[in-house]
Amino acid sequence: MAFNGNCAEAVAFYEKAFKVKAEIMRYKDAPPEDGYQAPEGTENLVMHAQFELGGAMVMLCDVPPENPVTVGDNITIMAEFDATAAATAAFNILKEGGEVIMELQETFWSKCFGSLTDKFGINWNISIGCP
Repeated sequence: MAFNGNCAEAVAFYEKAFKVKAEIMRYKDAPPEDGYQAPEGTENLVMHAQFELGGAMVMLCDVPPENPVTVGDNITIMAEFDATAAATAAFNILKEGGEVIMELQETFWSKCFGSLTDKFGINWNISIGCP
């Protein structure tokens, strides 16, 4: 789920509702070795939060202000794979007729991650096991 600056408030709300404890990483907490620098004004926003609910992982984040989300379009399905070949195959099929947001690539949180919107307007993140 993506939020326009109020992800921390949403996380606290969901922690209370579901009696869970979320792991939270803020933009300022990203490792500097990859040359990443949080966009100005986003340092304290939530880059990634997650908690388990009924055996499924729920992930939340704030988006930078220059890329606001529209409520209703702010849900993304995360599909995690054990192998790069399986992730690549799924990504290549899902991108047919859709729009790639981020090509599959290594990131500091995954050895293979990509993001796209499929031809039906569904947002997908494809990943090899995030930590």
